[in-house]
Amino acid sequence: MIVSRPSSSYDVIVVGGGHAGVEASHATAKMGLRTLLLCLRFSMVANMPCNPSIGGSAKGIVVREIDALGGLMGRMADLPGSLLQMKVLNTSKGPGVRCLRAQEDKIGYPRNVQDHLARVEGLDILVAECVSLWMDGGRLSGVVLSDGTRVAARGVILSTGTHMESVILRGHVVKEEGPDGERRSHGLSSSLSRLGLELVRLKTGTPPRLDPSSIDLSGMEVERGTPGDYHFSYDTTETIPVERMVPCYLCYTNEGTHRIIRQHLADSAMYGGVVEGVGPRYCPSIEDKIVRFADKERHQLFLEPESLHFSSFYLQGFSTSMPEDVQEEMVRSLRGFERARFLKYAYAIEYDAVSPLELDHTLMVRKVPGLYVAGQIACTSGYEEAAALGLMAGINCALRIKGEKGLVLSRSDAYIGIMIDDIVSKGTKEPYRLLSARSEYRLLTRSDNADERLLSKGYAVGLVSPERFARLMGRIERVEGTRKLLSSTKVRSLRAIQDYLTGLGYPEAEGSESLLQLLKRQKVDYAGLSEAFPGLPALSSEEAFKLETNVKYEGYIRAQLRECEKRKAYEDLPLDPELDYLHMDGLSLEAREKLHQLRPSTLGEAMRITNVHPSDVDVLSFHVRHQKRVP
Repeated sequence: MIVSRPSSSYDVIVVGGGHAGVEASHATAKMGLRTLLLCLRFSMVANMPCNPSIGGSAKGIVVREIDALGGLMGRMADLPGSLLQMKVLNTSKGPGVRCLRAQEDKIGYPRNVQDHLARVEGLDILVAECVSLWMDGGRLSGVVLSDGTRVAARGVILSTGTHMESVILRGHVVKEEGPDGERRSHGLSSSLSRLGLELVRLKTGTPPRLDPSSIDLSGMEVERGTPGDYHFSYDTTETIPVERMVPCYLCYTNEGTHRIIRQHLADSAMYGGVVEGVGPRYCPSIEDKIVRFADKERHQLFLEPESLHFSSFYLQGFSTSMPEDVQEEMVRSLRGFERARFLKYAYAIEYDAVSPLELDHTLMVRKVPGLYVAGQIACTSGYEEAAALGLMAGINCALRIKGEKGLVLSRSDAYIGIMIDDIVSKGTKEPYRLLSARSEYRLLTRSDNADERLLSKGYAVGLVSPERFARLMGRIERVEGTRKLLSSTKVRSLRAIQDYLTGLGYPEAEGSESLLQLLKRQKVDYAGLSEAFPGLPALSSEEAFKLETNVKYEGYIRAQLRECEKRKAYEDLPLDPELDYLHMDGLSLEAREKLHQLRPSTLGEAMRITNVHPSDVDVLSFHVRHQKRVP
C-alpha cells in the first residue's frame, strides 16, 4: 500500500521504482518479508522512458523466464490496457532464437503494474528520495532519506535506473534532470563512493516523439502483429485478436538525412565533446550509425504508437543528442515526415552506475554484505534486463535474510544466468544488452521451455503457487503422453496419414514407421497429423510447438545436454575461498589481480573472468584436483 510515512524498520528496502525495483519489491514481499519501495513519483513506477515495448531478440525469452520464476513483467505485459501488438520474431531462424516482442501502452502498462503493487501484502510504497546508505560500525543498517529520516533494514536493493547524478544532453545544452522529465537522484553516488565502490559513467538515449496527424503514412510498410495465441505469461488465457492490434510502420533514412547529420556532427553532444559516459554499442544513436556505417545508403526505422490514451509516435532507431533545431531538420528530411510536429525532442542521458565487478553472482555487493544492486545501475540496458536482475536481487536478498542459500542460475539454466555471469565475471564498459549469441546452449534456453527450466525454482523459493506448479506438471504430462502415443502409433493402417504425407510432397511411408518418426520430417507438423488422425490429443499451440521442437531437434538437444553436463562437471569444481592467488605459482600477473579481487567460487566462474587465460585455468585446475592450498 502507499504510505505517507515509513515505519522505523523493514526487512528489505528497495530504492527505485523502475522495472528492477518493481520485481525486487514484489519478490521480497511475496516471499514473506516486510518491504519498503522508495520511488520519486508513484505515477512513474514501471515507467517506460524509452520505447514502450517489451521483449525482442533474447529479451523476449528473458520475459518468459521472469514469468516462470514468479515475476510480474510477463503477466502485466499481457493484460488488457497494456498490450497494443504482439509479434513473433525469428520464426525462420529456428526454435532456439524464436521469441516474442510486444508493443505496450505507455500509460496502460505502468498503470496495471501500479495497481497490482498497491495491493501486494507486506509491501509499503513511499514517495521519498534515498540520499545515502546508513552504515553503523561498518555494517549496513538501512538508508537515509532526503529529509534526514533513517529507516532500518536487514537488506537494501539499489535499483535507481539512470537517475543517479543524471544529466540530459541535447547538443551543447546540459540539464540536470532524470529520464522522461523526472527528477534526478542526488547524493547516493557519493555515499557509494565513500564505501569504496567503483562507479562508472554511462550514457543512453531516446528518439523524438512525433504527432501522428502530421505524418504521411501512405509510403510506409505496415508492420502488423502475428496472428495466433501468443503471450508472455504461462498464466495468460485471453489474447488480443490480430485485427485489434495496433499497427506499426517501417520507413528509412535517406542520403539527405545522412548529409544533414554529417554537417552537424560537431553540434551533437556525442561528437561535440559534451558526453563523458559510454553508450550502448548495440543501440547506437543515428549519428553513430552514419559514422560507423558510412557505406550504407539508408537505415531502417520503425514508427511505433506509444499509447491509446494520447496520440504519439515513437521513431525507433533515431536516437540522437543533436540540438532541437537540427533534430527538426533531420526528421523532416525523411519521406512522409516533411511536416512532422515534435511532441518531445530526443536526448541523451548520462548517469552514474556501479561496476558489476563489485557484485557476486547473487548480485550482492562483496564489500557491503546485505546490499544488492540491480538494473541499469548495474550497467545493463533495457527494461527486460533490469526486471530480471531486480527479480534475482529480490530473491537472493530474501533468501539471505532467511538464512538460506542463494539462487544462482547457470548459463544453461537461463539467459538470466548468462547475463549475471557475464557482468559480474567480465564486467562491462558500456550498458550491457542481452543477445541470443551470448547463449552457448540456445536449444536448451528456448522461449517455449522456460517453464520447464525455471518454474520449479520459483516454486522452491515461494514465488510460484502450488496450483501454478501443478499446471506445469500437467503440461509436461500432456506433451510426454502425446509423444508416447505418437511413438506407439504405426502408419500401416492410417490412409489419411499417407494422404497427408503425399500432399506435402513425400512418398508414402512404410507401414512400420511411427507417427513420431514422421514428425521428425521437415514439413510435417502436429496440427497436420492431428487433422489426419483425430485420435491424437488436443494440445495448445505452445504445447504442440514444444513437442515438435523436442522431436525434430532431438539429436541436437541431446548433444547440447551432453556438452553441458561435461562442462558442468568441470566448471562446478569449487575453489577454496582462502586461496592466495597473489602468490600462486604459474598464474599470470593479470589473473592474480582479478582472481584476488573477484574471488570466484568455482572453476567455471574463474574461466569467464576477463584476463584469466587458459593457462591460468590449467593452474587452478591442478590446485583443485590436488586439494592444494598455497601458503
